[in-house]
Amino acid sequence: MKKISFSLFLLIGLIFSIQAQESISKNAIGIRFGNHYGLEVEITYQRMLSPKNRLEMNGGWSSNDNTEAFKLIGIYQWYWNLEKGLYWYTGGGGGFGTWNTDDNYNNEYADDAGIFIVVTGDIGIEYHFKDVPIQLSIDGRPGYVFNNYEKNDFGFNAGLGVRYKF
Repeated sequence: MKKISFSLFLLIGLIFSIQAQESISKNAIGIRFGNHYGLEVEITYQRMLSPKNRLEMNGGWSSNDNTEAFKLIGIYQWYWNLEKGLYWYTGGGGGFGTWNTDDNYNNEYADDAGIFIVVTGDIGIEYHFKDVPIQLSIDGRPGYVFNNYEKNDFGFNAGLGVRYKF
């Protein structure tokens, strides 16, 4: 009985060690396209902190007909495996940025510029390809912006990301 218990214990340990090796890569870098106040393009980097947590950092530029903005965001994320290669994640973070409005917008914001702070959440799903070091993600980021150029403090940014894993 002791040999069976010991063998079962070793088998369970082996299964968990194999499963741990199939986790998300330590690093991923890529690009994310979003839609917050017009087209948004971000360079995105993810760094695994533990087997279930990571940090995502984004530097991006957004533009609509009248305003351009640049922002830096950091998001702490928790992630879970749904199926082989398919994960979902959620998290929260914040950042800051700058904006500049051209003189053709309207008299209230003409030639206006400033600095803003953002607090954001994040929820999404991602797929990790088995044979190539690529991951695809779709996510949503509700956020509250302080000193926003549109004077609309709450926003939702939906995005599509493509990252190289290493």
